[in-house]
Amino acid sequence: MEDVLEQYARPYDPECPVVCMDEQPVQLLKETRSPVPAAPGRPKRVDYEYRRAGTANIFMFCEPAGGWRHVEATKQRTKVDWAFQIRDLLEGRYADVPKVILIMDNLNTHDLGSLYEAFPPAEARRLAARLDIHYTPKHGSWLNIAENELSALTKQCLARRIGTLKVLQRQVAAWENPRNADRIRVHWRFTIDRAREKLRNVYPNIQD
Repeated sequence: MEDVLEQYARPYDPECPVVCMDEQPVQLLKETRSPVPAAPGRPKRVDYEYRRAGTANIFMFCEPAGGWRHVEATKQRTKVDWAFQIRDLLEGRYADVPKVILIMDNLNTHDLGSLYEAFPPAEARRLAARLDIHYTPKHGSWLNIAENELSALTKQCLARRIGTLKVLQRQVAAWENPRNADRIRVHWRFTIDRAREKLRNVYPNIQD
């Protein structure tokens, strides 16, 4: 926990940005009857029946101090999918950055070994060398700011039926773009000192 909090307390450095990553599954649901559009004095009407249309996955990357985030909706979430997301991150927005501090949970796909499953060894090593990974503790996913971004995305964009992956991709892009345009930052206030005070019961009780 303190290791993650220490990264959040670092002064903002565009040459070594702190980036948080998380992901979540999405259930695709299709309407069985066309919704009735809203009209003056009447809300939109949606039938209670729906049809399951499979699942998708959402990758969330965010740079809290830089006011940037990127959402990618994919068909699945394998090790190779994660590896390609990492390559896109390092060769896209952070192509000229020597090192990226990456904070994420320790899901079995979130591992440098995934890079070697997706790419030739030399390329995998080149990408891995540019990452400084810090894992959130078990049962401590709330320390991951990307989880907060996913929560905002879910409430503001996904709280309705979305039937196909293409529609999901369009919708998450429509959510992402104005937030990035406004450079909405995250001001993390839970410091190491506060953790030691609020969570003192989880620290060892060392007596003289």
